[in-house]
Amino acid sequence: MRYFLILFFFGFLLKVSAQQPDYVFSASVKTPQLFLYGNQLEYPVLRLGTNDKLELHFDDIDANVKNYFYTYQLCNADWTPALISQFDYIRGFTQAQISLYRFSSVALTKYTHYQAIVPDVNCTPTRSGNYLLKVFLDADTSKLVFTKRFLVVEDGASIAAQNLQPFDPAKSYTYQKIQLTVNTGKLNITNAFQQVKVVMLQNDRWDNALYNIRPSFYSGNTFQYNNDDDCSFPGGKQWRWLDIQSFRFQSDRVLRADYLKTSTTIYVKPDQDRSRLPYLFFNDINGLFYIQTTESINPLWQTDYASVIFNFVPPDKSPFNDKDVYIVGKFTDYNYDDFSKMNFNAEKGVYETTLFLKQGYYNYDYVTIDKSDSTRKPSFEFTEGNNYETENEYTILVYYRQLGDRADKLVGLAKLNTMTR
Repeated sequence: MRYFLILFFFGFLLKVSAQQPDYVFSASVKTPQLFLYGNQLEYPVLRLGTNDKLELHFDDIDANVKNYFYTYQLCNADWTPALISQFDYIRGFTQAQISLYRFSSVALTKYTHYQAIVPDVNCTPTRSGNYLLKVFLDADTSKLVFTKRFLVVEDGASIAAQNLQPFDPAKSYTYQKIQLTVNTGKLNITNAFQQVKVVMLQNDRWDNALYNIRPSFYSGNTFQYNNDDDCSFPGGKQWRWLDIQSFRFQSDRVLRADYLKTSTTIYVKPDQDRSRLPYLFFNDINGLFYIQTTESINPLWQTDYASVIFNFVPPDKSPFNDKDVYIVGKFTDYNYDDFSKMNFNAEKGVYETTLFLKQGYYNYDYVTIDKSDSTRKPSFEFTEGNNYETENEYTILVYYRQLGDRADKLVGLAKLNTMTR
C-alpha cells in the first residue's frame, strides 16, 4: 500500500507539472481573462486577508451550456507545484462551479459567455504565493480547459526600486536595469540564499521573467540588487496596436474588411521592421488588451469575433535564417506555439497569420526565436529593436520560505514604471 501511494503521488505530480500556466487546452474556448475586479488592465493580485476580488471571463463558441468548475493549484516561485495538500491552502470546498453565463446577442459568432467572481466565498486561498486557476468540465479535474496565473501576496517585505541605465557599454542604450533594495525586517532569515527569492517581470510577462536573482550586497535583513547581468531587460519599443472596437468603423491600423453573412474578416495593414528605426514615444498599454465595443451596450456578450489577418514584412522581404517569427501580446499569453507562429509567404515576401479575435483594443509585437535555442528565448532585436528610453512597467516579487516549509510564500510586491523617476 505504501508503494502504491508513492507511485500515485508521483504520477499526480507529473500530471500537475505538465499543466502549462496561462494555456488554453480547448479549441472551443476563446478570450479567457482573469483580472482585478473592475479593471481589465490590472494583473490579478489578491492581498491576503482582504476582500480583494478578481473577475474571470471566457467564451465558448460551441454556444451551448456546459458545467464549468474551477480550482486552485499553489505553486512555488518558479511555478513548480507546491508539495502540500489543497486542504492546507484552500478554505472551504476545493472547487467551485461557474454558474453565471449568458448567450451572445447582436453578434454573427454564436457563443456562450461565462463569468465568475474569484475567489468564491466557499473556495478561498488561505496562503500567499503563486497560484494557477484551473478551469475544467463536469467537476472532473482531468478535463482541464484552461489555466490562468494569479498571485496572493502578504505583507512581509518592503521594496524600493529605481530604473537605471546599465553600466555595461554593450547594454547602455538597449537595456533597462532595475536596482532595488529589499528589507525583510519582519521575517526570520537564517539562510538568505535559500530562504529569499526575488523575481522580476517586465510588463507582467512570465516568458522573459528573471529568476534566482542574487543580491549584490546584504547586511542583516537588507538586500541590495544591482547587477547588470541579473537585473537587466531588453527595452523593446512602444507596443504596436490594433483597434477593432468597431468592425464597421475601420481604425487607422485596418487596411480593409470583408463583411459576410456569417462572419467578418479584418485585414491589418502590413507591419514593417522597426529594429533600425529611432525610438518614438506614444501611449500604449504595455502588451495588454481589453474587450470593448462602440457598437452595442454590453461588451461581454454583445461583442463579435472576426478573423484578423496580420502581416509582418521582414527586411528585403526575405525570411530569417534559422529563426521563427511569432506574434506576441497578452492575447496570446506569450505562448510560442502554432497559435502565435507566423508563416512565411514567399510569393508576398511577408510573414502572416490569422487570429480569431473578439472586438476590443490590442497591443502586440513580433519576436524571433532561434530554431536551435532549446530555451526558446524570444528576441525583439530583429523585428522591433530595443531602446533604453522605452516606457515599461516592472514588477518585483519577493518570496520567502520558512525553514521546514514546503512552499514559497509571496511576501512582497512592488511596481515601477520607467517614466517615473
